[in-house]
Amino acid sequence: MKPDDIAVRRSKLLSLILRHEPHRAGLTLETGGWVRVDDLLSGLAAMGEPLTRHELDEIVETNSKKRFTVSPDGTRIRAAQGHSVAIEADLAPVTPPDTLYHGTASRFLDAILAQGLRPMSRQHVHLSSDTATAVEVGRRHGKPVVLAVAARAMAGSGHRFYQADNGVWLTDEVAPEYLTLLP
Repeated sequence: MKPDDIAVRRSKLLSLILRHEPHRAGLTLETGGWVRVDDLLSGLAAMGEPLTRHELDEIVETNSKKRFTVSPDGTRIRAAQGHSVAIEADLAPVTPPDTLYHGTASRFLDAILAQGLRPMSRQHVHLSSDTATAVEVGRRHGKPVVLAVAARAMAGSGHRFYQADNGVWLTDEVAPEYLTLLP
């Protein structure tokens, strides 16, 4: 296996554990989704997937989507966002820009325009601050389409927004009246 393939595989494994299945590595996520780095490395070794601290730091630093955050003192790590397991969030509400964007596949468009955006298996709906990122996200699921979200109007109606460590915007849901399909 090529070094790039190994790095991608390891990054996906970290995402799986830190976002969806911490129990696989014998972990329980703390407030904000944090775990002790030493516990993560021990859990990975017990799974037969040993990783050194240097290799972990390299994955965190080189991940193009900045999916992982290490605490300032270097003792804890978490996934920046995207959790399907329940965690107690430690992000403070933030005033969003006027418009945010959501990329999806065209096959989901009718349901979204009828029902709005829902977190589905995740804890939050994920939004981006630019259309290019939204297109990239939508492309992962099929033929991409981009929806503009009237975020400031939503916030004015009492909806809360948060911004993850990696810049992804998060909210609980987006009703159809706040969505506009971009051409």
